Amino acid sequence: MGSSGKVSWKLEDHPKLPKGKTVAVVVLDGWGENKPDEYNCIHVAQTPTMDSLKQGAPEKWRLVKAHGPAVGLPTEDDMGNSEVGHNALGAGRIFAQGAKLVDQALASGKIYEGEGFKYISECFQNATLHLIGLLSDGGVHSRLDQLQLLLKGVSERGAKRIRVHILTDGRDVLDGSSVGFVETLENDLAKLREKGVDAKIASGGGRMYVTMDRYENDWDVVKRGWDAQVLGEAPYKFTNAVEAVKKLRENAMTNGDAVVIFNFRADRMVMLAKALEYPDFDKFDRVRFPKIRYAGMLQYDGELKLPSKYLVSPPEIDRTSGEYLVKNGIRTFACSETVKFGHVTFFWNGNRSGYFNSELEEYVEIPSDVGITFNVKPNMKALEIGEKARDAILSRKFDQVRVNIPNGDMVGHTGDIQATVVACKAADEAVKMILDAIEEVGGIYVVTADHGNAEDMVKRNKSGQPLKDKNGELQILTSHTCLPVPIAIGGPGLAPGVRFRKDVPTGGLANVAATVMNLHGFVAPSDYETTLIEVADN
Repeated sequence: MGSSGKVSWKLEDHPKLPKGKTVAVVVLDGWGENKPDEYNCIHVAQTPTMDSLKQGAPEKWRLVKAHGPAVGLPTEDDMGNSEVGHNALGAGRIFAQGAKLVDQALASGKIYEGEGFKYISECFQNATLHLIGLLSDGGVHSRLDQLQLLLKGVSERGAKRIRVHILTDGRDVLDGSSVGFVETLENDLAKLREKGVDAKIASGGGRMYVTMDRYENDWDVVKRGWDAQVLGEAPYKFTNAVEAVKKLRENAMTNGDAVVIFNFRADRMVMLAKALEYPDFDKFDRVRFPKIRYAGMLQYDGELKLPSKYLVSPPEIDRTSGEYLVKNGIRTFACSETVKFGHVTFFWNGNRSGYFNSELEEYVEIPSDVGITFNVKPNMKALEIGEKARDAILSRKFDQVRVNIPNGDMVGHTGDIQATVVACKAADEAVKMILDAIEEVGGIYVVTADHGNAEDMVKRNKSGQPLKDKNGELQILTSHTCLPVPIAIGGPGLAPGVRFRKDVPTGGLANVAATVMNLHGFVAPSDYETTLIEVADN
């Protein structure tokens, strides 16, 4: 489905760059740039193709930002992710994501107009609304002021019984500051009670002990949250044990209740989302699985479509580079394996499913391995993706061949350093296959990434030294990073004099779209982030 409204889709011809060259756009998922050490799997791995790009012509390799404001996230401390990364790569502009998106939805009232709110609000008359999330003003996973506005909004729109399940924060804010946050929340709840709303704190726990685990590291953390928030059972120390049990039981979830997670950051909410949403969930014994209406503040995993209901929709992205290029006759092939297929299609195209023009586009999904963690087969489907891209290039049926190679990210998330080294090698081999095909057809390549991951596999102290736990074991980092990612251009079809500009030092992923449009022989729309390339007069 395309964009609506009166849009002039005709792109201007580039004054110096020709049309008609096959352009391969390769996104290495989770491939950041970091100083070399034994925990940088990209450095440790044999990656001769990517090494040659970095060590080749310096004007054809550079770094771009893939986190924080460069991809629409609030602060420089916000690591990028595959969804916002591909949104930026495809859209050519920076759209508000995460906390910014929630702020806008709360300020405009749009949060109360969507399908997600309608879904949970149908429970307000006769059931309880449970709000679960991090009570903090740290702004990394959640913000107290957003919870306060949400409480006000739901109570004004009919919520009669509200239970808040708080997770306290000792990581993103000063240890001990939770007392102040609880006092602020209690004051707000007291005011709601004065207005006849039965609003109380129902349960609580520290974020690293209750609920907020990620990447399936420790399901016991999520289970402790489930026991307190859903079952109403928790090992609290009350002076009166009978009263404690009664209070918790009163606040347990029952059939017909509504549940909203008010965190905006995704990574530590996906596991709870699975427990709340999957009927066949088997990671721990849920004891009960009440029939609730559950929504996230946002959708936390675009690949898994988790949760299926959410209060704040993804940004409304129009006029993506993919749509422009197809409307200017660019025949497009896109391919990845299942875990990242949506990124190189749906997210690239501005959170839109399907083709813009099925006569000019072909999307190929290679099934990912199932039933195993990705470190078991770290090669994943890299070579199959490379082969599909190679065949598409050599067929000469397509002007753009776009792929995502997932290995660095998906294997990096497992925390298995040795497997991630193997994964990076496989990804590099796939890149070689694609670049060899581009060489054969006289085309152009653009090789980049969506965010970091595999380039740093350990947690570090402020001086950059690897951290160890109390048993002396290395603390493995399984998350994305805030490090920049490479972008390289080249190929026999690249016009003489094309080089990266030196006047876009803070360039990010959103600058890639205009760059690719130039390489297809077009000038990007005027409101796109500026191109990274120029043509030097020889």
